[in-house]
Amino acid sequence: MRQLDRTQNPGMPTQEEKTAFSRRLALALRRSGEPVTGPTDLALRFNLRYRGAAISAQTAHKWLSGRTIPTADKLATLAEWLNVSVHWLHYGPPPMADGVEQAVVPYVASSPAAAGDDKPSQAALTLARKIQSLAPAQRYLVEELVEQLVQANL
Repeated sequence: MRQLDRTQNPGMPTQEEKTAFSRRLALALRRSGEPVTGPTDLALRFNLRYRGAAISAQTAHKWLSGRTIPTADKLATLAEWLNVSVHWLHYGPPPMADGVEQAVVPYVASSPAAAGDDKPSQAALTLARKIQSLAPAQRYLVEELVEQLVQANL
């Protein structure tokens, strides 16, 4: 069977997109509070949360192995369960206007230490540059850590 070129069917995810999704899913599962030991466990835990028809372990295996991306309703259930955005889970970090992936800079600028300042300190800018140089998955982890710390201080 011949694989379709992206220009022939733009709605169909590429193998690269499916693989990237499976990596983000695995990352979100690793950082979740409840460890998932494999496709059967993923299917069981997912089905406890999903209001539609249950998925099989084979479907969960396809998600984990990068063979398919779930439908929008299933993505929403996964995202809610794993405490990530649907956009991040499906597509990865959103791009900025200049085509560079979004960094964690807004969290640095809005931190309590910067409150009341018109512009961030040199130390905050240096930290933001270091964070921006990280791989997207690492930036996501830093963002999540900062979010947890901000929530703990509220």
